[in-house]
Amino acid sequence: MSKVYTKTGDKGTTGLLTGERIKKTSARVEAYGTVDEVTSALGLARATCTKPEVKEAVFKLQKLLMLVMADLASAGNQERYITAEHVAALEQMIDEFDAKLPPLKSFIVPGATPGAAALDLARTVTRRAERQTLRLQAEEADAVNEQLLIGLNRLSDLCFVLSRLESETSK
Repeated sequence: MSKVYTKTGDKGTTGLLTGERIKKTSARVEAYGTVDEVTSALGLARATCTKPEVKEAVFKLQKLLMLVMADLASAGNQERYITAEHVAALEQMIDEFDAKLPPLKSFIVPGATPGAAALDLARTVTRRAERQTLRLQAEEADAVNEQLLIGLNRLSDLCFVLSRLESETSK
């Protein structure tokens, strides 16, 4: 049986998918680490949401984020895991769920329900992941897949719409 700990990161480095070892404090590790936080926040949302269609959408997003992390953990790799098709699918989901909601007339204070609050947390962590990824792009030219950045932006929008849907259906 293999052990959970490898000891390979004990000196402050981690391995990328390409095999390269980099510092855990690098912008790249910050970016995909923050995406990992989004995945966990979405897990909390999936566990607390009550609407089956929201839970199903969140699960799809969690699986998509595995590709986002793979993309970010692939320095120098020309293969892109996030494509324009992924972005289009996110936009389709946003449009589909937003069509079920009344027009937004005021700011929303998070916390109407546990599920909606968890989705709002996922939204804000996604915004941080987007900022971290932009920092990576600023430090390393051509280091970030443009579709990945667009996808993170759409993901935060989708979390907002899903949070509203979860709140509306509980009233």
